Amino acid sequence: MTSPRATTLVELTAPELRRLIGERAVSPVELMQACIARIEAVNPLVNAVTATRFEQALEEARQAEQAVMRGEPLGLLHGLPVGVKDLEPTAGLLTTFGSPNFRSFVPAEDAELVARLRQAGGIVVGKTNVPELGAGANTFNPVWGATGNPFNPDLNAGGSSGGSAAALACDMLPVCTGSDTGGSLRIPAAKCGVVGLRPSPGLVPNTRRLLGWSPISVVGPMGRTVEETCLQLAATAGAHPGDPLSYPVDAGAFLAPRAAELGRLRVAWTEDFGLCDVDPDVRRTFRARLAAMAPWFAACDEVRLDLGDAHRCFDVLRAEAFVAGTRDAYARDPASLGPNPRANYEMGARMSLPDCAWAQAEQTRLLRRFQAAWQDYDVLLSPVTPVSPFPWTQPHAATIDGRPQANYYRWLALTYVVTLTTLPALSLPCGVDEAGMPFGLQVVGRFRDDARLLAVALGLEQAGALTPGLGRPRPDLSALRPAHPALRSGVTAPPQWPAAGAGAQQGVASVV
Repeated sequence: MTSPRATTLVELTAPELRRLIGERAVSPVELMQACIARIEAVNPLVNAVTATRFEQALEEARQAEQAVMRGEPLGLLHGLPVGVKDLEPTAGLLTTFGSPNFRSFVPAEDAELVARLRQAGGIVVGKTNVPELGAGANTFNPVWGATGNPFNPDLNAGGSSGGSAAALACDMLPVCTGSDTGGSLRIPAAKCGVVGLRPSPGLVPNTRRLLGWSPISVVGPMGRTVEETCLQLAATAGAHPGDPLSYPVDAGAFLAPRAAELGRLRVAWTEDFGLCDVDPDVRRTFRARLAAMAPWFAACDEVRLDLGDAHRCFDVLRAEAFVAGTRDAYARDPASLGPNPRANYEMGARMSLPDCAWAQAEQTRLLRRFQAAWQDYDVLLSPVTPVSPFPWTQPHAATIDGRPQANYYRWLALTYVVTLTTLPALSLPCGVDEAGMPFGLQVVGRFRDDARLLAVALGLEQAGALTPGLGRPRPDLSALRPAHPALRSGVTAPPQWPAAGAGAQQGVASVV
């Protein structure tokens, strides 16, 4: 059993823990032991953490403790345990991308994101689960299995940063990374009741992006709170020659943000961006949140948006990225790719140069119209997901409000529309929906104004914490039980996927 002291430690936020470490009130070793104990106790029920390095992490925690005792300068994340999304290469630690093609891949070097976390004093404990090659918003793959939602392991945790979101919600780790193309930071954050920030492209350098000039894919922070998210952002933001979109920034400006004055805010909102399918219960929950929040603001107005053919635009740009990333694997053996990555490649292979040129031009037209539509407002609010979490045995939301979805990712439209605009966006926990599952509010900021977006999010978080039904929901870990998806959904898990809970191994992938 976890001791009361250990339980208290893992529930403290990353900024609190970092302060206590600097004050010698908490030992990095004690914190590491508490996090490992939480992972060992809870991870078998949700399968958020995959490959681990507990012994090495404990040794690095001992070294971190010695540095504190010697009075050495300490980094922003000194002594904090870190979980790294399994799309980011980690030196010396198995990195599978959720794909059988990488079951035994142990990188020699860190991705820049991981390198910056280590340079700031963070200690990598393990990897967090993803869909195969990050394709989709339901975290399951043939290497590690499925990640269950901390509020109900029979249901999905979102994706593709589902493992990170679930690990944070369960207080397994105080720092976890994510990435986002169509909503992969925002959707799992919304489904698990944590914060996920899609930063402006280039704010956090993404050195593994093959299409270096494309703004579609970003890496960024997740956290249980806005301040926790800001701490990771401060440790990782800034220019890097490996990412041509990156730019110099005063990363320290993200530390200890000041909450925006809500009474001065002019807020725009939309339920569906004029083109996204949304279930009626999600619309009702969103309207209820707006009704509760509207008195806080100087203005709270619905805006009408004309976003052209945003769906086709995203189809082309997403497929273009998957062709770049999976071409060699597909040429060797198409069957080596799972159904989602293969579908993306084959969609892209059928496209032409005129298709790509149209999509680039349409994205430019879209982002200009989008920004003009709410230029008199400070932020734009919307739901994050159009449906409540569904069973993880269901690969994706096939229908929304009775309407069939065109492909496995069309149900992500509420977030991928914002991706196309290149604006920073954040998922903020905001109570629960009608099914009792976490509800996420998407907060969209102005161009390159991530700091202002975070200040607004902090103000909303603080006000929500004082308002019944608007704060961050917390899972009851004592009530967690092994997932029984067949009983829950009436279907059995697809035979190629191991069940949720197939999880953490010391440096090796499970074999299915």
